Amino acid sequence: MGGRCVARLLVAAAALSLVIACNPLGPLQPVRTGKDIVIGVPMAASGQYAQEADLTRQGYDLWAQWVNRNGGIVIQNVRHHVRLLYQDDQSQPAVAAQVAERMLSQEKAEFLLGPFGTPDSIAVAQVANQRRVPVVISNGAAPDIFAHGNRYAFGVVAPADRFPAAIFDMAMAMQPRPTTLAVLTADDPFSLDVTQGDIQAAQARGIRVVYEQRYPAGSTNLYPLVAAAKAAHPDILMDSGHLLEAVACQKAVMDLRLDAKLYAYAEATDEPQFVEALGQAADYVTTAVPWSPAARYRADTYLSTADYIAAYRRTYHTDQEPSFVTADATAAALALGLAIQRADSLDPERVRNALASLDVNTFYGRIRFGRDGQSVGNTVLVEQIQEGHRVVVWPSQLAPATPDYPAPTWGARLGPPPTPPRAKLPGTGHPPLG
Repeated sequence: MGGRCVARLLVAAAALSLVIACNPLGPLQPVRTGKDIVIGVPMAASGQYAQEADLTRQGYDLWAQWVNRNGGIVIQNVRHHVRLLYQDDQSQPAVAAQVAERMLSQEKAEFLLGPFGTPDSIAVAQVANQRRVPVVISNGAAPDIFAHGNRYAFGVVAPADRFPAAIFDMAMAMQPRPTTLAVLTADDPFSLDVTQGDIQAAQARGIRVVYEQRYPAGSTNLYPLVAAAKAAHPDILMDSGHLLEAVACQKAVMDLRLDAKLYAYAEATDEPQFVEALGQAADYVTTAVPWSPAARYRADTYLSTADYIAAYRRTYHTDQEPSFVTADATAAALALGLAIQRADSLDPERVRNALASLDVNTFYGRIRFGRDGQSVGNTVLVEQIQEGHRVVVWPSQLAPATPDYPAPTWGARLGPPPTPPRAKLPGTGHPPLG
């Protein structure tokens, strides 16, 4: 027995010697703890984007908490925790640019994550390009973010024109096929880009635009525009705006009883507040989204979809599922973290190159960037609200449900309009005849 033990010890010692000899760095060194990696995040805490920005922040924080809980990011045998540096950009592009510049020049931020909102994302991407520091944009899909030779901006969301294409591809597979479209749009750059895509995608499929009108971003009274759209009798009503405007639009659609076969909004189904505000009036509304909790992708890193949803619920003490805005943010942060890890460096140029070559399967689907930095991996899904719940209805190979189409009329949903009260005529001034 003693001889066997000695033999085993000799074998173990030989194996350890082999590991040390094959390690180009020499004997294995313990991982040391270094300084935090500071990532700047201009993010609205006020202004028109504040609500969606809060969802974005949730997504970034989920990733940072997971990274730090698992020991941080190891770079050249040094372990670094991450610290997200938030500052209010007031939902204003000029302020977002100032905040990003200050973070990089004065507050020692080494990389950037994008704000919510296309105008603010454009401004931050320009600063990143000037300073030659990578920024990963979470919620921006407009091509202007990545234009003008910007080498340092990367976006996880599919280009804007792929969202209306998904809606119309689904619509053209339905019976009876829609033939007319009415479009309302907010006047911010993202909404206008989406609207341009709406119209181009519709016309390419032989759908005629019978009404088009823009309104100031943040509008809450859309009754005049909805009344004009109703007069055009569209088969499809589309609104390109944000949550506040989507609620206002659908409320006017219900009150004025605009009957369409399909209602498609740029933002609606993924926001719990949309259903909370509208109740059953939210049913049948569709939204093209970059991610849905119902989609199950194979994840090679980070968390599975089920684990991501569980982490969100546990962290934020809710039974709600995360919105795509939150998932977009987590995916953007995950991409930046993986690039830092694979670059094995904090050098901005090396991390930028690692982002450019990144190709990974995650809870969010495939994350991969094209030559211009826009996503070429993100699959656009179509969600529809059915009986108060959002379900994926397109593309068919990923959808657990089928579209409810055509939408029933408001008369079928709500019953006949209430009879207006009988008018009270003014008196004539003469006493009643006796």
